[in-house]
Amino acid sequence: MRKLIIMGLMAASVLPVAAPANAQSRAEIRRDRQDLREERRELRDAQRYGDRRDIREERRDVREARRELREDRADRRQWRRNDWRGYRTQNRALYSRGHWRAPFRYRSFQPGFSIGVNYYTPRYYIADPYRYRLPAAHSGLRWIRHYDDVLLVDVRRGRVVDVIRNLYW
Repeated sequence: MRKLIIMGLMAASVLPVAAPANAQSRAEIRRDRQDLREERRELRDAQRYGDRRDIREERRDVREARRELREDRADRRQWRRNDWRGYRTQNRALYSRGHWRAPFRYRSFQPGFSIGVNYYTPRYYIADPYRYRLPAAHSGLRWIRHYDDVLLVDVRRGRVVDVIRNLYW
């Protein structure tokens, strides 16, 4: 019986858990893209065969479909960005500061700042950002630990792209 329970726990920890909000948001974005394509198609038909009033209405519909798609994309980005907050409260030990020290003093950075190479050497890279539920860093970008803060840095130019303050306790 003990082996069965252990196997069940191992299987549960390996299976990915999909948040319903994430799946719903993806479906909404897909639906909004389809709506936008359909509205553009109707606008083309109105421009070919319709009168001024039809064209005006179809343009308004296309603008509204674009706005809805932008809003859903922004909501999804915001959800991804704040995904780590709830996880952090449940896994406090993972986010504990530990004995981490840098050879330089703390400085508060903001997006757009240009920083020196010694701030983002491989020694300060966060190797597995998903472990902390941080959004994936695209090519040329790296998550860097700077005391309790986490910086998303463009390592080619040395620019700070994003800052998450007080990620660590």
